[in-house]
Amino acid sequence: MRTLALFIIGTLFGATGGFLLAAANAVTLDGHDHADPAAHGMSHDGKDHAMMHDRPLDVDGATAPTLALTVTKDPMAGYNLHVVTENFTFDPQNASTTPVDGHGHAHVYANGVKLGRLYGPWIHLDKLPEGDVEIKVTLNSNDHRPLSVNGTPVSVSTTVTGN
Repeated sequence: MRTLALFIIGTLFGATGGFLLAAANAVTLDGHDHADPAAHGMSHDGKDHAMMHDRPLDVDGATAPTLALTVTKDPMAGYNLHVVTENFTFDPQNASTTPVDGHGHAHVYANGVKLGRLYGPWIHLDKLPEGDVEIKVTLNSNDHRPLSVNGTPVSVSTTVTGN
């Protein structure tokens, strides 16, 4: 019994020491570079995911999506954001893939800080900063590029007072 207890204790200390040594030397168990977006399927045609947000996709003005936004205080806490679109289909199953005209998702921002992606018309915003907060929504293609018409982003914003 004593031998088994010593074996278990030795294994635990050995494994812990190995993990600490690996972490201290930035070694990962799966052997890929975590700083490389391509290693995580986040590359779009060899481009960094974050770079896609800076490359607008200009769409035809005649068929361009439109966007409206309503933000209402939730009776319990936070705010409910409702996005109304025309000529646009939320397409979450194709996020991070090839763009399709009139399909994609939205990005939601509070005071310029991205809160996340929106894959449908409603989202609850739980906590907002104190004071006046600019809520902005942009429509984005499947590959995350912001949609624009003649260089003008398809976006809408409003200001609410955070609590």
